[in-house]
Amino acid sequence: MVTITAVVPGTPAAKKGIRAGDVLLSVNGHDIGDVLDYRFYLAEKQLTLLLHRGPELVTVKMRKQEYEDIGLEFETFLMDKQHACKNKCVFCFIDQNPHGMRDAVYFKDDDSRMSFLMGSYVTLTNLTDADVDRIIDMHMSPIHVSVHTTDPALRVQMMKNPRSGEVLAYLRRFADAGIVLECQIVLCKDINDGEHLTRTMRDLCAYLPALSTCSIVPCGLTDHREGLCHIEPFTPGDCAAVLDRVAEIQNECIETHGRPVFYCSDEFYLKSGRDFPEGAFYDDYAQIENGVGMIPSMRDEFDCRMEDLTDAERAVCREVSAATGYAAYPFLSSLCERLMREVPGLRVHLYPIENRFFGRNITVAGLVTGGDLTEQLRGKPLGETLCIPSVMLRHEGDLFLDNVSVDTAGETLGVPLTVVDCAYGADAFVDALLGL
Repeated sequence: MVTITAVVPGTPAAKKGIRAGDVLLSVNGHDIGDVLDYRFYLAEKQLTLLLHRGPELVTVKMRKQEYEDIGLEFETFLMDKQHACKNKCVFCFIDQNPHGMRDAVYFKDDDSRMSFLMGSYVTLTNLTDADVDRIIDMHMSPIHVSVHTTDPALRVQMMKNPRSGEVLAYLRRFADAGIVLECQIVLCKDINDGEHLTRTMRDLCAYLPALSTCSIVPCGLTDHREGLCHIEPFTPGDCAAVLDRVAEIQNECIETHGRPVFYCSDEFYLKSGRDFPEGAFYDDYAQIENGVGMIPSMRDEFDCRMEDLTDAERAVCREVSAATGYAAYPFLSSLCERLMREVPGLRVHLYPIENRFFGRNITVAGLVTGGDLTEQLRGKPLGETLCIPSVMLRHEGDLFLDNVSVDTAGETLGVPLTVVDCAYGADAFVDALLGL
């Protein structure tokens, strides 16, 4: 059961007299406990809702159009509390956050419902057999799984949870039921790399074709690992070795299944100095949200954008600036130089921001803070506006991770900030620089 907090005017629920404060008990005879129950059973066109209104039970019948929402709103998106992680992973980034940040930053999510609805990764340790049955019955597909290793003992060692090894058996149940698996491996030097990585990839191949893709990403290491085990960062040579090891399995998968299946994050290519594969290699960029193929995608988009530049765009005359992390700086610098050759009146100052908040091992733009940005750019030529990628900001609003707002950063630097929507890739970046 769940309490209705509001009813949208003009919707089927409002027309049937359902009110805020009513408690939804069931839909078509099925108990409602959370958003998955609600959405799954709401798919029918003919609905019978059982409600508690004070001491009374109220039955409401309605008909709706296919895919139509009936207009009920609830206190939270999930309709109950989000499930917190019960692991203590040796590489957990949240455990490496400095003190004094807002509470939401320290919440560890491990909720299978969010995996289905939002694409977040889960470790499976929060699931029971009944949860697995529901996922299969409702065909909640795909499910995103943080695997890390298929060695049960090593998984327990890495995740500090005695269930973390046994729950790997759920992967077979999902695969046999036709649930698509999107997986990731967070790679830690001298822990689950080397032969452990090869074993994990080969074991996961047993779930093909249900296994859609698996990303391999290096663990992030901040300067705030007090009380945590020591993990060495990957060197350029280490990154090259990872790429070679993964390439062996990729080539086998291409031969047997027509696609690489396993994909290394962009950081391995950047740090090793290796060239990126062509865009077609990335299988529609299924793992781009996990840092896989972002640069090849933007490279190809940028090439198309340069071919389509109009005479008006080539005539733009302005001075602007942009900021990024150290990892992407060389690549973005090459794009800016090319754009300035195509648009002679454009002057772009591109600045790499060193991450002093989390530590210099953190080089991605998405973890640049407002404090580091303003401290390092104060007094620098910034032009008409400073362009920053949207990944620097949190979903709660226009705030950096250190709670500095976009407006505050702009006031400090004396120039407005333009937030470039990363979802639109190279087009958004070029438009921002040109002032379109």
